[in-house]
Amino acid sequence: MTNLATATATETTPLNPLLDFSSLPRFEAITPEHVAPAIEVLLEENRAVVARLEGPQSQVTWENFVEPLEESTERLGRAWGIVGHLNAVVDTPELRAAYNESLPKVTEFWAALGQNLALYAKYKALKDGVGFADLAPARQRIVDNAMRDFRLGGAELSDTDKPRFAEIQKQQAAIATRFSENVLDATNAYALLIEDEARLAGLPDDVRAAARAAAVAEDKPGYKFTLHFPSYFPLLQYADDRALRETIYRASSTKASELGANPNWDNSANIDTLLALRTEEARLLGYRSFAEVSLVPKMAETPDEVIAFLHDLARRARPHAEKDLAELQAFAKAELDLDRLESWDISYASEKLREQRYAFSEQELKQYFPEPKVVAGLFKLIEHLFSVQIRSDAASTWHPDVQFFRIEQQGELIGQFYLDLYARNGKRGGAWMDDARGRRAKVGRIQTPVAYLTCNFMAPAVVDGMKKPALLTHDDVITLFHEFGHGLHHMLTRVDELSVSGISGVEWDAVELPSQFMENFCWEWNVLQDMTAHVDTGLPLPRDLFDKMIAAKNFQSGMQTLRQVEFSLFDMHLHYDHIEQNGSSVQDLINRIRSEVAVLMPPACNRFQHSFGHIFAGGYAAGYYSYKWAEVLSADAYGAFEEAGALAYASAGRRFLDEILAVGGSRAAIESFKAFRGREPTIDALLRHGGMTA
Repeated sequence: MTNLATATATETTPLNPLLDFSSLPRFEAITPEHVAPAIEVLLEENRAVVARLEGPQSQVTWENFVEPLEESTERLGRAWGIVGHLNAVVDTPELRAAYNESLPKVTEFWAALGQNLALYAKYKALKDGVGFADLAPARQRIVDNAMRDFRLGGAELSDTDKPRFAEIQKQQAAIATRFSENVLDATNAYALLIEDEARLAGLPDDVRAAARAAAVAEDKPGYKFTLHFPSYFPLLQYADDRALRETIYRASSTKASELGANPNWDNSANIDTLLALRTEEARLLGYRSFAEVSLVPKMAETPDEVIAFLHDLARRARPHAEKDLAELQAFAKAELDLDRLESWDISYASEKLREQRYAFSEQELKQYFPEPKVVAGLFKLIEHLFSVQIRSDAASTWHPDVQFFRIEQQGELIGQFYLDLYARNGKRGGAWMDDARGRRAKVGRIQTPVAYLTCNFMAPAVVDGMKKPALLTHDDVITLFHEFGHGLHHMLTRVDELSVSGISGVEWDAVELPSQFMENFCWEWNVLQDMTAHVDTGLPLPRDLFDKMIAAKNFQSGMQTLRQVEFSLFDMHLHYDHIEQNGSSVQDLINRIRSEVAVLMPPACNRFQHSFGHIFAGGYAAGYYSYKWAEVLSADAYGAFEEAGALAYASAGRRFLDEILAVGGSRAAIESFKAFRGREPTIDALLRHGGMTA
């Protein structure tokens, strides 16, 4: 171990900020040049610890085996997590190169660790030892999880197969990274410049202002639109110019594909290679398909169980989806003179129908959701539900727009989080929560958890030289609440063991429970009163507009449900039985799935899968169904709040905190659910919330 690494445990500040674990990351000091040296030091340190732990021990205990291994690997995980986070939110050529240089080495280390028979034997000895029964339940679960992960990591493979298994892990990591880079590059490179303002008829003023500002920033005339969601989606939703909608739809739906602008960003080969590697990995482990491997640590037991669940949901949703589509087609023909609805017409026609049917528009609603007011309202709700306080805090950040906060309980710090809300070039699309640091007990103190909360909302517009607050759509608000639910799961844990604190150790198909649970509050009158203020008048959302919003809550919920089922079935079949369909392409599969469950068929050019980062670069492979699976749990859990009533939210919130958020992964998710709800989950609340009951 080098002096540089040793310095992290002392009062000395190391020269390399990625090796400073004394407090929060020093983002202002981190440069791409720090990555390779820091990761090499940490890999060397971890190899030394592993070599020592492989040696003979008279008795394997938690203290002499698990603790030193977790201490060492946590440092590597935290440093690499910082690098990966920066690569996702402030991508530059230099940082990308540094990340890709170290990625194979990090992947190789984790793959070798997962195959280490000596360490596996130590966990077995701990499990079989007389002291195992005396370990706390959380520690017993960690040992059980570790043994499972060693088996899935190839520890029981022959010496002949182990090198190939490790190579597969390395290749998968590299290709998943390339997949993301291709999507990001295709997104960043695209620009649609509109000089004729008449073509922007129908677009809201703030969207025009943002597009104009984007053009001005590059000394270009007119208005600039990109493939970042806050820029392109308003064109699909509001632009009267049908040709303009088609242009942006085709650009978005073909990005990173063989039909995209640059063949160097085509993800076709990356998809095929990833699927082949995942299948090879599964068969080395003795499974027929990667889907079966993916489900080992999840709640669902078999791919067939998941597929049956999804088809049942599709069957229940289909009559509602068919009704949604028939109404939309009739409206588009009668009111918009559209005899045939194309994919680039759906959002536009839907918005017009919503406005006619419910007498309000998304744009009207948006004026009541300035971002500072929404965030303040969210914080107030969390403080009420879980008896905590959220306060502004100070920390180094990676961008001037990033905010930092702390969560306290009775004056004691229990967690902190970074809030990065706006879309920008160099930032991966979508929204996510990631952990910067997990909770664990250390000598004489508790290491409190820290989270990254990342969204891609439209940034504040500058109008006549004045910066106006960012206005969020109600969907944006739901997204913010969703990601914050993940953050609460991470930060409000009371578990002191790192591997099962917060979201760690939680089954993947249950990890969406807290996030989807939080979405429900975005539809509550008493909550919205505290998080709305008209951008011009400051008045809260009026009751009549709220009533219209509630009436429209399940607008096209049938079609939306089938869309999620379509993605989930595509993902599951892709990793389960697609490889057995000789001569069938990935495109053939998604076409078949759509023919079975969809009511809307996109044009032949649609290449959605080429930017489906969730399953090709985001950890959801054979797991995208988790959103719907967990929604059954989350809707049912929220039913307890509906039954209690708004006046009893705080008491229900404390129980939700005690039985679900606080326990993290220290027990099975289904046991946590039953402890909160007092029974097994049912699908009834999900169908009721979606307006899909009789």
